[in-house]
Amino acid sequence: MKTIQLRRYTLVDGEYDAFLEWFEGAMPRVRPAAGFTIEFAHGLRETNEFVWAVSAPGDRDAFLALEQAYMASEARAEAFAGVPQRVAEYNVRFVDDVPAL
Repeated sequence: MKTIQLRRYTLVDGEYDAFLEWFEGAMPRVRPAAGFTIEFAHGLRETNEFVWAVSAPGDRDAFLALEQAYMASEARAEAFAGVPQRVAEYNVRFVDDVPAL
């Protein structure tokens, strides 16, 4: 069993390329080291959006406990140090499994 969190961002105008560069350099290093798997990541340049999903083994409570530790970690703090706010709006939700057709 794993829990998946869908993360949809509207980026600050003019920050699309800088956000992607930062994400590609930081998240594949930091999130997996904290016990997460990045399921996918996609940018929508025309609408200034970024959509990605991250998962962790176990149920939502296990995910939330892992996320709490990640949010307080030194590695995360280092990844965000000096980075300007590039996300104007966050939409973060857990998703339900849907059987394949």
